Amino acid sequence: MKSKFNVWTGLASCLGLLAVAGEALSQTESDAALEEVIVRSHPLSAEGLSQPVTVLAGDELSKALAASLGDTLSVIPGVHSASFGPAVGRPVIRGLSGPRVKIMEDRIDSLDVSISSPDHVTTIEPFAAQSIEVLKGPSTLLYGSGAIGGVVDIHTGRIPHNIPEAMSADLEVRGSDNASQRAGAGRIEGGAGAFAFHVDGFYRDADEYDIPGYAESSLQRASEEHGDEHHDDEGHDDDHDEGHDEHEGEEEAFGTLPGSQMQVQGGSFGLSFIGDTGFLGVAVSTYEGEYGLPGHSHHHDEEHGDEHEGEHDEHDEDEHDDDDHEGEHEGHGEEEMPPILDLKQTRIDVEGGLEAPLPGIRNVNVRMGYNDYEHTEVEGEEGGTQFKTEAWEARLEATHHAVLGFEGAAGLQISNRKFSALGEEAFVPPVDTQSLGLFWVGQKSLGDISLETGLRYEKVEHDPSEGRARDFNLGSASLGMIIPLADSWTLSGQVDYSNRAPIAEELYSNGPHLATQTFEIGDASLDEETAKNISANLRYSSNRVNFALGAFSTDFDNFIYEANTGLEEDELPVLQWSQGDAKIIGMEAEASWTAMTWSEGALTLSAAYDLVEARLDEGSNRNLPRIPPQRWTLTGNFTQGPFQAEASWRTVSSQSDVAANELSTESYDDLRLYVSYAMDFGSTNVDLFVNGLNLTDEEQRLHTSFIAQMAPPAGRTIEAGFRIHM
Repeated sequence: MKSKFNVWTGLASCLGLLAVAGEALSQTESDAALEEVIVRSHPLSAEGLSQPVTVLAGDELSKALAASLGDTLSVIPGVHSASFGPAVGRPVIRGLSGPRVKIMEDRIDSLDVSISSPDHVTTIEPFAAQSIEVLKGPSTLLYGSGAIGGVVDIHTGRIPHNIPEAMSADLEVRGSDNASQRAGAGRIEGGAGAFAFHVDGFYRDADEYDIPGYAESSLQRASEEHGDEHHDDEGHDDDHDEGHDEHEGEEEAFGTLPGSQMQVQGGSFGLSFIGDTGFLGVAVSTYEGEYGLPGHSHHHDEEHGDEHEGEHDEHDEDEHDDDDHEGEHEGHGEEEMPPILDLKQTRIDVEGGLEAPLPGIRNVNVRMGYNDYEHTEVEGEEGGTQFKTEAWEARLEATHHAVLGFEGAAGLQISNRKFSALGEEAFVPPVDTQSLGLFWVGQKSLGDISLETGLRYEKVEHDPSEGRARDFNLGSASLGMIIPLADSWTLSGQVDYSNRAPIAEELYSNGPHLATQTFEIGDASLDEETAKNISANLRYSSNRVNFALGAFSTDFDNFIYEANTGLEEDELPVLQWSQGDAKIIGMEAEASWTAMTWSEGALTLSAAYDLVEARLDEGSNRNLPRIPPQRWTLTGNFTQGPFQAEASWRTVSSQSDVAANELSTESYDDLRLYVSYAMDFGSTNVDLFVNGLNLTDEEQRLHTSFIAQMAPPAGRTIEAGFRIHM
């Protein structure tokens, strides 16, 4: 009953605001046009999309910027963050993340290893983004099985498409009191003759951040106390007692989150030749740095070392003798430092386009990306597990004029990924993965109604260095409609059938993983995952009022998930990749009302709400892990000439519908305040800003985080900075 009440409370926040705006509605022009949103990640976006799309750009992107992509996008209804400390956070779209959400840089996959584990960073810096597009729901037609839950495309402009009229430069610098964070980014764009160039760079450095209480939640501490009591009852030697007592204090970290430090930097250079009917460009970019892995239990590390000493003698003989191994663990126990992840990558991107190359063809675009990535998970002075990937992806896309009434785009997408994990705790064997996709999407007008449809065929092959090779033949189809209603209302709906192939980590994992402190077991016999999705969206847009309500329901056959078995291997919890039929339903609502306007300013009120529920069809506990709780947000924005102030209050519910061996998370509130002042000095624009986060200094546990019980987000944070455009 409580859940239903909260659902209606959330809806009331949005619908109530719309009702209050009734007078404004009556005063608004009845023929106000819907604002056109051009989405670069979809070739038909100029005609409108039945799929829900959100674009963060300009001032809205600047206000939302955070260290991780997931934290940046979590301001959007239906989007959460799978946080693993401040540096890491893949977006969670409608309860789906990891290999179900495609993360792209300018329409090409990020090509890193962030889908392989929740502690791996997405190597696209939000600071480098000119805009970020989020397509909610299945997008497999264009981008393959990795987009069964949605798409996030970061537009960087690193490959120029046009010659700018004049050279421009942007610089942003910001710092915060919490963790003494220092960050900066810059961009220069220009051109001469038939050439255009782009240069950008970024830097971010932060210490361990402050938290309002214990690093471990009260539920986690109670669970560990119960486990310790059980361990004491069974009996163990005095030496182990002493070692456990030494680490007990470290587990009770309070006030500061160990392992939450970070330092990353990178940049790019892009150059394009631009002719009368097309362009060809290339960009080279780098990303490197290191960040801590919070949420580690140090007494486990010692036990885990003892287990390896006793059970893996053959491996120890290959690497070092028993005495050395013993000494290493003694030294490690004294270090008691959380592990770090040290990474670097070099990426090359190429893009070319031609206008009207053949009769009936509107334009052709070729896009390719190559990435050489590696990182090492290091603990103490020991060399850790090294992850490497050499990957590339290419796509050819041609948009065509009407054929049988359908204007559309057809294309080819191919990719190759060589992945390896090397070291004592490498839990996945080297795997080569290849994919080939053919697709077509089209749009047709039936009077005022817009019809969208499309098809895709895809083949995915996994070839591991050891174990069973697998290949999958996948198909996807979609049908959508946009129906304009009276007085600026629009109704849209979409039906999708999508397939997803298991990724290598789901198939072949078998071993301990240092960063997540788990023992992961894959299943090489997993079948492809099938999703049957239906969604509907109602929108209203006028000069002063905007409203959107969306609902979706997805039935999964052979849904792949990581189940906590409740067992232990080498003192680590065993996570088993499993399959089962499942259903995910949810909704999002948002409304904004410009309540007052005057010559140089306005007051705008807005509200948002989202909800996701996910269940397996069968089982004693049918809940899926890490499903986000419902949220609602109230925001007020005030502008007066160059001055802007925005306050938001977000309430996140508790999540008690938890999977087996998963702990619940409590509700929390998040108060934020953003203030900025703009100044013009000729052709140079300067913005000064102050941003307050978690101003009530409340303990927050993100249920979508793998380490929710061990690593809360930062406490009260005040950041300040400036932006310059010239």
